[in-house]
Amino acid sequence: MAILIDKHTKVITQGITGKTGRFHTRACREYANGAECFVAGVHPNKAGQDFEGIPIFASVRDAKEATGATVSVIYVPPSGAAGAIQEAVDADLDLVICITEGIPVRDMVKVRYRMQKESRKTILLGPNCPGVITPDELKIGIMPGHIHRSGSIGVVSRSGTLTYEAVAQLTELGLGQSTAVGIGGDPVNGLKHIDVLQKFNDDPATEAVVMIGEIGGTDEETAALWAKDNMNKPVVGFIAGVTAPAGKRMGHAGAIISGGKGTADEKLAVMQECGISVTRNPADMGKLLKSVLK
Repeated sequence: MAILIDKHTKVITQGITGKTGRFHTRACREYANGAECFVAGVHPNKAGQDFEGIPIFASVRDAKEATGATVSVIYVPPSGAAGAIQEAVDADLDLVICITEGIPVRDMVKVRYRMQKESRKTILLGPNCPGVITPDELKIGIMPGHIHRSGSIGVVSRSGTLTYEAVAQLTELGLGQSTAVGIGGDPVNGLKHIDVLQKFNDDPATEAVVMIGEIGGTDEETAALWAKDNMNKPVVGFIAGVTAPAGKRMGHAGAIISGGKGTADEKLAVMQECGISVTRNPADMGKLLKSVLK
């Protein structure tokens, strides 16, 4: 068991002919069951061609109908990425993973509004995220596969780099991961911490969860409050940006303290009040998780 993806998932790459799309599609195909899972690419002007044996179609809908794919990953440049998300949503895929960074916020607001208004079934992960991996089965995104090991610890994070750090620590301690999910750091995105916690809570293969957040917004607090009343598995947490000054964006577009809200201290306090064990030192995430296991 895992969440979102497994070794049977069939994947479309949108933007497969670009430099980034080629590089990461190749790397994902070389990981675990990737060669069987990546079944199609999309480029409106290159239908009928292929990328290293992967057929290219003119549209997501065409690719889905020909291959039965249910997931797409997007490496389209920022100016066209929101449109690529919408195309995947219109094709009624189960999951769309948008890696692209720098999509205009206005574009994402339009996409999210339309998805909600039309009650579409498609789940969006990202944008500006590293993707998702179910170790030893399938990776979709830009994470380094070699640091992951199959196991029972779920990881959810707004930061790609800290996702890798947490996973590496867990693996070093002999703790494998059920699924690691990078939700991205943009202010307007798809899956939130609470959504991923719910999925981990329902997953019998997940024993405990590492939740990593950062300054800005209230998503971590919302997830912590839900976990207090609903989570039946231990959660440990870390918030990046303890020393960040108010009003200055730090790294991600959504990582900004405004109106006195969204500070790391505030988030850590709420998480602790809700029964989540927290650390202020990112080097201790793995050790903290191990300490709460029964």
